[in-house]
Amino acid sequence: MIKLYQFPPAFGLPNMSPFCMKVETYLRMAGLPYECPRGADLRKSPKGKMPYIDDNGKVVADSTFIIDYLKATYGDTLDAHLTQAQRALGVVIQRTFEESLYWPVVHSRWIDDIGFAKVNQAVFGRMTFPLRQVIPIVARRGLRKQLHAQGTGRHTRDEIYAIGCRDITALADLLGDQPYFLGDEPASIDATAYAFLANLLWVPIDLPMRAHAATFANLEAYCRRMKARYFSSTPARA
Repeated sequence: MIKLYQFPPAFGLPNMSPFCMKVETYLRMAGLPYECPRGADLRKSPKGKMPYIDDNGKVVADSTFIIDYLKATYGDTLDAHLTQAQRALGVVIQRTFEESLYWPVVHSRWIDDIGFAKVNQAVFGRMTFPLRQVIPIVARRGLRKQLHAQGTGRHTRDEIYAIGCRDITALADLLGDQPYFLGDEPASIDATAYAFLANLLWVPIDLPMRAHAATFANLEAYCRRMKARYFSSTPARA
């Protein structure tokens, strides 16, 4: 069975990491059996990040490479019906979520004091003293450096949230009245979209991007549709 190593559930979601939730959503969409062992160790990940999988001894890290591997190994049932243009659009949508919207989300959770107060408690609240005092500071400092190096961290708070809200508007317009991002049937891009949108709409961090996303009824309906279809049961956790 495929073992999915990821962070623990948080905020009522399968994962507060959109990349971890993306892989778990894809596994469910593709109907692939898996389990989530407890106590996943970040130090054992080949790339020092979550998620990663162990498929009978084959270890793969990075959410996109994991899904590529799963498609190549078990078949690409979700995207077989897509046209070349739809596949290209899927790449553009993925990049919008993962390379553009991602950074304002990181800022909202790790740099903005309002978001960090919630994340700190959810992620580090059960750590023993003095780890719960030291680790959050180190993690926050590291992410601040990443944001600055990437460029988003050089903007003001309002500018960062304007970038995120612009992406959200574009994604809501792309979805429109469709059930899924590429039409009437779900495709693998919906694993990414659901993971990011649910983490925006359903994590109780009251900041501008969440409020903006909530103005689009189609995004909320989309998330509820995906949850009802693919998360009516809980995964196996060893």
